[in-house]
Amino acid sequence: MTDTSQPGGVSARTMILPLALAQFICSYAATNMNVAITSIAKDLHTTVLGLQATITLFTLTMASLMIPGSKLTAIWGRKRCFVAGLLVYGIGALLGAFAPGLGVMILGYSFLEGIGSALLIPPIYILVTVAFTDIRQRARNFGVVSGAGGLGAAAGPLIGGVITSAVGWRWSFIAQVLVVASIVLLSRRIADPGVTGPKPFDIEGAVLCGAGLFFVVLGILQSSKYGWFAARESFSIGGTVVIPKGGVSPVWLFVAVGAAILAWFFGHIWSREKKGREPLLPLRLFRDRTSNLGLGTQTIQWLIMQGTFFVASVFLQEVRGYSAIKTGLVLTPATVGILIASAAAERFAKRHSQPWIIRVGFAVTVIGLVLLVALVREKSPIITFVPGLFLIGIGVGAMLTSSVNVVQSAFPEADQDNISGLSRSVSNLGSSLGTAMAGSIIAAAAVPGNKSFALSIVIILAITLVGLVLALLLSQQQAVSGGRADSTARAAGQRTGRDRSVRRRPARTSPG
Repeated sequence: MTDTSQPGGVSARTMILPLALAQFICSYAATNMNVAITSIAKDLHTTVLGLQATITLFTLTMASLMIPGSKLTAIWGRKRCFVAGLLVYGIGALLGAFAPGLGVMILGYSFLEGIGSALLIPPIYILVTVAFTDIRQRARNFGVVSGAGGLGAAAGPLIGGVITSAVGWRWSFIAQVLVVASIVLLSRRIADPGVTGPKPFDIEGAVLCGAGLFFVVLGILQSSKYGWFAARESFSIGGTVVIPKGGVSPVWLFVAVGAAILAWFFGHIWSREKKGREPLLPLRLFRDRTSNLGLGTQTIQWLIMQGTFFVASVFLQEVRGYSAIKTGLVLTPATVGILIASAAAERFAKRHSQPWIIRVGFAVTVIGLVLLVALVREKSPIITFVPGLFLIGIGVGAMLTSSVNVVQSAFPEADQDNISGLSRSVSNLGSSLGTAMAGSIIAAAAVPGNKSFALSIVIILAITLVGLVLALLLSQQQAVSGGRADSTARAAGQRTGRDRSVRRRPARTSPG
């Protein structure tokens, strides 16, 4: 598979391999800890809720910084940003491997790995979009990269379980360091046209955007301790009770602060654009309905995947008492489903529109979630997990590539730095919300057996139905693959075709 349309004529395989590996390792990092929760909590003398916060902070850090990280690709260059992100990520993984307590784990895993991911992930999707202008080639390579991301998230529990059971959870971080080092070596041959000119960086916008997203998800994370509506215990700041027990849950205090900061952020970029200055994120990105619907489906897809994996992992370890490796093995059907769907991405793209694939993916995922609720019980056989998890893997795996393709293809090359950061940010926001919401339901449920598991899955199912509605609306807006990114390339041919048809068409005479 060679494609000389890329800068420098580098083969597609040479370029895609390090990009796919990088996406794999970032997604792997988001789920591999789930199966080792009990072991890590014991070694670091912390709790399951403490590790839930650590996992959520990792994806939250990515979501908060993905847009600024994407903007830096236009200033530093895509390849340079990619390599810098790998180095920061590697240092974070090294700290995680030798963490003596939860504090160092949060520094290395949640923050440094999160920051590194925010720097290296946007260039992955920008480089693929720019290098492959043909919609089917782009779908194929998005399928490889997105499939690697889905596979990393799905295989994370199994690989993490094997490593944890065989040599200990710390070796999972050491393995990440080794993979990152190999990606740095492989990335030497990635072709990058480089920076086209000096561009200012909107520091105030970056701070406002990151802070707004941080407070929104942090608020949802508080639901595991305080509940969603009435506070289960008093909320204090610096020893002063701000919200007494029984008052409005502090969840909404944090969410309101985050929403206010995000409103400030949008006001800031509007003012900056009005003055003719470069904003962190152009407002025009939010005026494309197809892209907005695609971003919505992306958010829900990652919420489904992360939420389901977290719920299943905690249920298997805490209720059934499974080991890390056994938990990973139970989740394997989802991994197989994602692999099959990702491998078929190009074939689907040739035969069906991207919106059709997203609709079918959501429908299959709904069936999978229903089967989980209907079949899984506290002491049911392992086989009861297989059909539901497999169908969820198929559904999510099919959607991942198509949603990314819809969003990225909705904009021309000049906007790829911006839309890539926004796209990756909402995906990681979905991951954060999935883990936070699922964890809060599990922590809040005071019922034995599989009741909290079933309740969590039912809520994820309800959100999946919302995603299906968005996909149906998307199908009305974009009936075929492609978008504005390809419109320029097709315009000349379309105009030529119209001119020829005009010449062939006989002149029409008016009535009478």
